[in-house]
Amino acid sequence: MDEIAATSSAVLTNAIGLHARPSVKLTKLAKTFMADIEVASAAEGPWVDAKSIVKVMAVKATKGATLHFRARGPDAAEALAALRELVALGFSEEGVTETRARGSEDG
Repeated sequence: MDEIAATSSAVLTNAIGLHARPSVKLTKLAKTFMADIEVASAAEGPWVDAKSIVKVMAVKATKGATLHFRARGPDAAEALAALRELVALGFSEEGVTETRARGSEDG
């Protein structure tokens, strides 16, 4: 990817790291933007297409690891802000678990 318009990073806070479910969420969010977006577990790469579930899952980043993002395109800054927020919120994994637990208690 040439002419990088924006870069960002975020620390993985969810318990299991970048496993299947968070990878799907990251990929789905990335696909909502026109920008070309790449992700890596190290600032020097290797960089992979953030819109490819197979490539994102191959990153295999664990809790506490820093995900690095870079993007190019008309909505690059917005894309990186959204991805950074998704990672910062732990991919909403704890919230989903709590909601399911409350829902089952309401029975």
